[in-house]
Amino acid sequence: MFISSAFAQTAPAAGGDMQSSLMGMLPLVLMFVVLYFVMIRPQMKKAKEHKNMVEALAKGDEVVTAGGLLGKVTKLTEGFLTVEISTGVEVQLQRSAVVQVLPKGTIK
Repeated sequence: MFISSAFAQTAPAAGGDMQSSLMGMLPLVLMFVVLYFVMIRPQMKKAKEHKNMVEALAKGDEVVTAGGLLGKVTKLTEGFLTVEISTGVEVQLQRSAVVQVLPKGTIK
């Protein structure tokens, strides 16, 4: 009389419990897949392109640095490069500070 009907029901079968736990994991798996294709993969692609650009730098290339300086590459070493930003003014930078390689003749 005071016992609810929930206590009177039998326990569900073991196979149904495993299926519900897999269905509970499905949203997490889907969120990870979406995150991978929306955020992680494009960042990895951009980093790879930047690495290839920095490795392909050559003497005479016109570049833009992360600080916004425009200049022409005059010397290259393994980790650093020297950029001439004005006639007779050269600065030494890390290779990774180069953000963009400009087309030849951009800087006058």
